[in-house]
Amino acid sequence: MSQQLIDDFGRTVDYVRISVTDRCDFRCVYCMAEEMTFLPREDIMSIEEIELLSRAFTELGVRRIRLTGGEPLVRRGLVDHLANIGNLPGLEELLITTNGSQLVRYSNALKQAGVTRLNVSLDSLRPERFKAMTRNGNINKVLAGIDAAKKAGFNHIKINAVVMKGNNEDEVLDLLEYAREHELDITYIEEMPLGNIDSHDRALSFCSSDEVMAMIKSRYALHPMTQKTAGPSRYYQMVDSPVRVGFISPHSHNFCGDCNRVRVTVEGRLLLCLGNEHSVDLLPIMRAVPGAIEPVKQAIIDAMPLKPERHYFDLNAEPKILRFMNTTGG
Repeated sequence: MSQQLIDDFGRTVDYVRISVTDRCDFRCVYCMAEEMTFLPREDIMSIEEIELLSRAFTELGVRRIRLTGGEPLVRRGLVDHLANIGNLPGLEELLITTNGSQLVRYSNALKQAGVTRLNVSLDSLRPERFKAMTRNGNINKVLAGIDAAKKAGFNHIKINAVVMKGNNEDEVLDLLEYAREHELDITYIEEMPLGNIDSHDRALSFCSSDEVMAMIKSRYALHPMTQKTAGPSRYYQMVDSPVRVGFISPHSHNFCGDCNRVRVTVEGRLLLCLGNEHSVDLLPIMRAVPGAIEPVKQAIIDAMPLKPERHYFDLNAEPKILRFMNTTGG
């Protein structure tokens, strides 16, 4: 039996999100600065190190691995090696968060590699607004990617929408109707205050989950679901649709009490909390003795007491977390 990872607050960690690249073909306003400097290749984990790390976590009881970025599907060589992660003993789900731009090309390969679920970021259905929010994205390419993923056999596709006042709050219902039409789950997300940005004032653009829920309830009744998922979303259903409607509310409804996850940044830094800098650098450990898994597992075990009880986000203060989401992983 694999060992379990338990923090000092009695929470079992069975879910890890691994950023495989800080690069992306979009420049979303809440995720990156417009002009980004990306890490040199030698400073980020190799594909082999990502595989080793994934095996270490599964041997420590982790049952779900989510690969993120940046945009994970622009990482050269990743798709060719995904099956090595998808086939790990004890792994129940291999998930990917993507902007959808590469799904036409890779959906079939992802399905064959053992990817079980896809989350697709989709903040607007309007071409010009989508391009403005992503700075260079093509909405038609993303929608075609979602269609390709459905044709490839993905039955669990969820779209994630970061709702920002003055940007896309008037599309809350449009996005829901798109999800209903295509039988996709949807999660509305409060913006995370990570990294210094100059594209907007986060305090002014903040739209709470309660406000989003009120917009939806103007058209559909929402009924809380008792089913618990691995992530931080609170889920609801409508009586006339199988679609699940989720809310991730790091500001208005803190979800830290039952947090079951950790993150690994693209540089191999184990983050014990999204909203804090408590971390352990795993990359030097992996490179000290390449291929040795026991030192990596021990470092992960030793890091558990660093996991804090909760995060503290303040929209009216300068961000305490200066790393951008593209490095942290979504």
